[in-house]
Amino acid sequence: MSEEFDLAGDLTAACHDRAQAWRFLRRFAAAWSTPIADGDGWRQDELSAAEQRLGVQLPEALKEAFALLGRREDLTSNQDHLFRPDQLDYDETGRALLWRCENQGVAYWGIPVEDLRLPDPPVIFQLDATYYSPEPWRPFLGRLSLACIEMVLYEALFGSDNDSREATDADPGILERRFTRLSLPDYPMWTTPEGPPIRWFHGRDVLVCDFATEWIWVRARTPEALEAVRDTLPGDWQMRP
Repeated sequence: MSEEFDLAGDLTAACHDRAQAWRFLRRFAAAWSTPIADGDGWRQDELSAAEQRLGVQLPEALKEAFALLGRREDLTSNQDHLFRPDQLDYDETGRALLWRCENQGVAYWGIPVEDLRLPDPPVIFQLDATYYSPEPWRPFLGRLSLACIEMVLYEALFGSDNDSREATDADPGILERRFTRLSLPDYPMWTTPEGPPIRWFHGRDVLVCDFATEWIWVRARTPEALEAVRDTLPGDWQMRP
């Protein structure tokens, strides 16, 4: 019998080791979606073609993530969009290699060009800018493997048995008392980069995201678990029958 998936414990290990990050994503997909299978990632020749086109060797973490689950849109692109290898490109200033974008193109995630040589480089993000008012690149997460975990957790919020509502002043205290804080480091919400960070929690068969104290998102593994969260965090849930 396979070892039971410990979301909090496995994530703690994944936050400190790149190989453990890919193990976490495999185990999370098996428990919360469908198992990752051969063929769910991009082939080496497709990644090599991207490197030749871009004139750079891609970071090992990016190639490993693409090879693992790059084709799994249910894990990577329910809401926002993970680029295909042939879509990887530099931003207009040449400062960053873009690898993910918000679904309406108002935010982009990238890797600083000077850090492409690192095996697991930091990730930065940029809000959409006009020609006359360029937006700065801002820090997102310190390692690409962490950003891939964040991506999969975030995209899971848009699967089945999910709900959301506007946050209330009571929510932070309830979350801290009734749920377990996940060890993913704090990181900025792209819509309010100077505001409070995004924080993740979990309970029995549920994943809860505090979006910068502005919005609460919940993904559950069962309808019963989702209803229990709604009762624990009372409010005007958008999809409650």
